[in-house]
Amino acid sequence: MTNHIISIRDYTRRDIDYLLERAGEFDTRTYDRHALEEKLLALLFFEPSTRTRMSFETAMARLGGKSISVDSVEASSIVKGETLADTIRVVSGYADAIVLRHPKEGAARLASEFATVPVINAGDGAGQHPSQTLLDLYTIRQSMPIDGINVGMLGDLRYGRTAHSLAYALSLYGATIHTIAPGGLELPANILHELRERGMEVIQHDDVSDIVAELDVLYVTRIQRERFPDSASYYNVASSYRITPDLLEDVQEHLMVLHPLPRAGEIDSGVDGLPYARYFEQSRNGVPVRMALLHEVMK
Repeated sequence: MTNHIISIRDYTRRDIDYLLERAGEFDTRTYDRHALEEKLLALLFFEPSTRTRMSFETAMARLGGKSISVDSVEASSIVKGETLADTIRVVSGYADAIVLRHPKEGAARLASEFATVPVINAGDGAGQHPSQTLLDLYTIRQSMPIDGINVGMLGDLRYGRTAHSLAYALSLYGATIHTIAPGGLELPANILHELRERGMEVIQHDDVSDIVAELDVLYVTRIQRERFPDSASYYNVASSYRITPDLLEDVQEHLMVLHPLPRAGEIDSGVDGLPYARYFEQSRNGVPVRMALLHEVMK
């Protein structure tokens, strides 16, 4: 297993299973609360974040470590013309690990080439979000074996980094993916090709109602306004799908509805009280999963 955590594609199934097992150990609250004492984590978030950032901070605090942070590009020396490479070189001298969120795909990989401490990718543009994928898998595994499941992916699959990472990970478990995306937001052809090269069955659908009754997991993502080149392009596809209690009337009893959050109207609040709604539990699972990651790279 590499010391940097950049892409889920860098990991074998054995690596992923090991991290999920470790997350389960941290979820018991019987862990060493001083395990990362004297360690310092740098949080470089150049895009807005609530769950990812706070769960990394919480994970670090629960292991006895401390965090330092940059909140935005505007609050960093990047506005003075400093390159990301130089920022990473400098912060490597301050901290024992760096968590990076950046709007540009490939930024985390670039950062890892200049860092002298481990880099964890907390989301790079439309690229990857490996820690989110691990908590997605962890949440699924709490209710069912991952092997061979049917997963519906609904929403922005073109720019959705969480969907990209999860699809690659599921290809290691023999899962079948059913994609449902508005026009123009389908899974990129290169990702689709690679998944099929890995032996994964990927089936495209026009409407979620055509397949929802056969799913074990329905993974919903929002349409990301910030990824669109202009407002008109966004409004052409905004509000094109919505999960409601009526849609879930005839689904399998064990169906899980997941969402990386935040949501922007794509899941009706009436779904929140149904047993299928697991997205808040999914969010909570970010803490033990990120504790496992931080412990792994800084132990």
